[in-house]
Amino acid sequence: MSATPRKSAEDLAEDQRQISIAEFFEKNRQILGFDSSTRALITSVKEGVDNALDACEEAGHLPNTLVEISETDEGYYRVAIEDDGPGIVREQIPKIFGKLLYGSRFHANRQSRGQQGIGISAAVLYSQLTTGTPARIISKTGSDSDAHLYELIIDTASNEPEISRDEVYDWDRPRGTRIELLMDGRYIRVRKQSIYTYIKNTATVNPHATLTLVEPDGNRETFSRAVYDLPPEPREIEVHPLGIELGQLMKMLKETDSYKLSGFLTSEFNRLGSTNAEKICEAADLPVGRRPSKMEREEARRLLDAFEEVNLVPPPVDCLSPIGEDGIYRGLEKEYPGAELISATTRNPEVYGGSPFTVEAGIAYGGDLESEGRADLLRFANRVPLLYQRGACAIASAVERINWKTYELTHRGNNGMPEGPVVMLVHVASTNVPFTSESKVAIADIPAIKDEVENALREVARDMRRHVKRRKKLQERRKKESVVKRILPRIAEKSAEVSGGEAPSVRPVVAKIMNSVLVARETESVGGRDVTRLRVANFDSRSRDLRVSYTAPGEAESASPPPSVERRDGGFRHTWRVTVDSGGVEEVEMIGGGEGEVTVSGVEPEDVVIDG
Repeated sequence: MSATPRKSAEDLAEDQRQISIAEFFEKNRQILGFDSSTRALITSVKEGVDNALDACEEAGHLPNTLVEISETDEGYYRVAIEDDGPGIVREQIPKIFGKLLYGSRFHANRQSRGQQGIGISAAVLYSQLTTGTPARIISKTGSDSDAHLYELIIDTASNEPEISRDEVYDWDRPRGTRIELLMDGRYIRVRKQSIYTYIKNTATVNPHATLTLVEPDGNRETFSRAVYDLPPEPREIEVHPLGIELGQLMKMLKETDSYKLSGFLTSEFNRLGSTNAEKICEAADLPVGRRPSKMEREEARRLLDAFEEVNLVPPPVDCLSPIGEDGIYRGLEKEYPGAELISATTRNPEVYGGSPFTVEAGIAYGGDLESEGRADLLRFANRVPLLYQRGACAIASAVERINWKTYELTHRGNNGMPEGPVVMLVHVASTNVPFTSESKVAIADIPAIKDEVENALREVARDMRRHVKRRKKLQERRKKESVVKRILPRIAEKSAEVSGGEAPSVRPVVAKIMNSVLVARETESVGGRDVTRLRVANFDSRSRDLRVSYTAPGEAESASPPPSVERRDGGFRHTWRVTVDSGGVEEVEMIGGGEGEVTVSGVEPEDVVIDG
């Protein structure tokens, strides 16, 4: 006996209805990074700061951003983010803050922090869900304009703003935007996933910005800018043919306005001219006049393969806004001032899925950095810190597949994170960062990206290895020199006692034992004039290019060979460029000038011995 159906197909059809994106995220807020009270607070700050920095940069002035966190008597947190950007026109305020998937950057093929139009409106949604209070937004577009105040929530059924307050507001700022949100949260400072860490890391990779954080206990931290030039403004470009996928190509073929395949190639792709378009058609065995919208799947596949066969121009860099080697160096130097070594690199752009990207890396080592435990890894995408899901991120995966013992770091088992006093920074800049989820906290495991991360890290790690080896060598040298300098004078004194003469200088012997450069000075009076000779001996195993200087009260009457002379406070500096082969000796001489001081550059101070 068959069971009676509970509902017919018609009944089921009546139950079906479309839901709004706001309603979906209302029930699935963990997807956007609001899965815990601690993380929700960080995510809200992140979205507000991202918007503030983008607005200031697009307006063409250096960002000044304020983040204030305070705790209410009810145990909620009030989050306020304020910037001095261009402000927002009145009609756009409710849509930007009260409508999910509303934004200006989704279709722009260029680097930007936010692209989905979800971030700040999701924070508004979380605020109203946890406290039942509206968001408060103040914005002003210029000193001659009125500020405007809105209070609103999101109608999740329609994904539209529901405005409870709309009025002109007396605000003493010349321009800018401020948003205030009351929400359930948990503020923790002493951990790697915290608002303080997010602000500090943001300041590191945005050295042109000044960020101020006011914490719940009233503590105020200001991260001042280190550079006074804005990063280059990224230019919007067409998709690049390398790395594009078949489905994406077929969609472009169906939607193009071009009537010929050659026209489609030159108009829809970046840096693809008519000559290469003809080569691609030939390689794909397709006529240049083929109608793109009529092409079959097999033809599209041949076209995709042809992209790899033709030598195409790499993607341009002006669609990206990398931090640059100097910016990374200055950012790390500013936030980690005690490091004894900082190195940075910016790789050439590559392509995945038709989207250009570039990878940058920096490393800070030694000094005041912590020497115990794992290295600190700072991950960034389009200048935004990635604080969560490190294990799911391509950046961390690339770090863990490097054998860090090769670079003088402790690496247990040759996998996982290395240990030592080191901070590693990796930044991926792209027109379309492949995040693992809408919360944008980890980069997907794209082989092209992971390979570039590894290559960038190896570049800066080589500088670290050279530094560590040089430091070890110097430590060994100092131990050896300490022994030599302690023993040789005693031998010289004993020799003088036996011979009844004066103890000879031990410096030439020290220089020879230590494989150093020896500069011996001799001064004698000839015809009433001082004659000074500098004898440069190289006991090292390699040739040395040196600048030997002699600073004296007066200028030399003559010298051989002729030096360059520079007037200094209290005298004249005479400088000779001297190349001394291994085991070789060179000599310079000057007449007049008086008693002076010898200095040498072009060699480490520890590798020079001056006698006389």
